[in-house]
Amino acid sequence: MADLIEKGTLSAKTAELLGEMVTNRQNILISGGTGSGKTTLLNILADSIPDDERILLIEDTSELNIRKSNLVRFETRREQTGLPAVTVRDLLKAALRHRPDRIIVGEVRGGEAFDLLQALNTGHAGSFCTLHANSAGQAVTRFADCVLQSGIELPHRAIMANIGSAVDLLVHIGRTKGQRRVSEIAAMRGFDNERNECRLDALTP
Repeated sequence: MADLIEKGTLSAKTAELLGEMVTNRQNILISGGTGSGKTTLLNILADSIPDDERILLIEDTSELNIRKSNLVRFETRREQTGLPAVTVRDLLKAALRHRPDRIIVGEVRGGEAFDLLQALNTGHAGSFCTLHANSAGQAVTRFADCVLQSGIELPHRAIMANIGSAVDLLVHIGRTKGQRRVSEIAAMRGFDNERNECRLDALTP
């Protein structure tokens, strides 16, 4: 975290806020473009997780280097001769049998968003994931679109309401002129039924 502060990716105040959010078991969604530093930020935030908590990490390709002793690492597998594929959705469904305190998904790309949303709403507070998006607000829309890809027939309003109750904090990191910088932090304030949208409260990054 000290390196990110020194490089201007975020301020000391923001670093302290994010550390408190992790310790307080807030569900955090990190968004940004390709190469913006989402994975790096997630990896560093994981350092703030107490050592006695059991972490279950799910990735397509092993990228995160979480330095915790009570860590269970799951990785997807492509279909091979005589072996079926193992997807992120499969791993999320299996994750609950391993008694995790927190679930970390390296990147949400599709229908696994539904399974992650179910986990977040059933007692796995303090979980993280990353998502490709151009802003914190768009990350909510993108997450909802991924849930729809699961094939589960749910009204869009119900999906947005579930996201509003499951996600606590959105952090957007961008890359401008070669520099990575946390440009947005937004606290989730639930779902607005009248406007049919999640209410975000922008915090100073």
